[in-house]
Amino acid sequence: MAEHPTGIPILLEPLVSRVLAPNPSPFTYTGTQTHIVGDRDVAVIDPGPDDPAHLDALLRAIGGRRVEAILITHHHRDHSPASRPLASATGAPIIGAAPFAPDHMGGRVDAAFDRDYAPDRVLAEGEGVAADGWTLTALATPGHTSNHLAFALPQTRALFSGDHVMGWSTSIVSPPDGDMADYMASLEKLMGRDDRVYYPGHGEAVDNPQRLVRGMLGHRKQREGQILRLLSRDDALTIPAMTARMYVGLNPKLLPAAERSVMAHLYDLRTRGLVREEGASWTSAA
Repeated sequence: MAEHPTGIPILLEPLVSRVLAPNPSPFTYTGTQTHIVGDRDVAVIDPGPDDPAHLDALLRAIGGRRVEAILITHHHRDHSPASRPLASATGAPIIGAAPFAPDHMGGRVDAAFDRDYAPDRVLAEGEGVAADGWTLTALATPGHTSNHLAFALPQTRALFSGDHVMGWSTSIVSPPDGDMADYMASLEKLMGRDDRVYYPGHGEAVDNPQRLVRGMLGHRKQREGQILRLLSRDDALTIPAMTARMYVGLNPKLLPAAERSVMAHLYDLRTRGLVREEGASWTSAA
């Protein structure tokens, strides 16, 4: 994506443009992608981090048009914080994913969360927003986070997939807010749709989404099989030990995230009665 510098709107199709935020990292790839949908009245999806340069770029791209809504796929700090200054600048409501709720996490707070995210309206499955020439409908896709939404644009059969399906890597599923069973169910849900293209929060547009989702399901089932094979050969293994064997050659900066995904698989397998947790170690229940 070197040809798509930050701060410059890129027209993806007549109703959709993209503005890349200046927040590249091992977890965000080239940065968070904000999508602007519409012609006269517009919606802004995932305005990104609270970065003055990015906010200025979004306001230039909007160009004085009415902002019907600011939509949020989920409450991570690289997606939702700019919603507040953008709402102040445009008067648009913030709608979409449910607000941050640490109670279901036992009071534990992940640094990735936008603690100040406070939508004006939460969207349930099938609800949405519309203006002249476009409609955006919420699709519940929990897994990466408990509140993750995708947004469908039926006029062009496009889906804004947030971090549930990305154009460069598989998504991190980090308990307790991330849930592997939910993530897999959301992928299966997408398999039942006929979307033409996905516009993700990170990475290029996905032109053959069904093939990618099928591959992602296969990849996760492969990881699950790896875990079960490792535990069938050893009496007990810790998560770091399993991760080191499963992710050979991974960038060390990404190992903590990989460990969280292994943990998510283990929690799912434990619920299904296939593994047991014994202190810091895990064993096969077979």
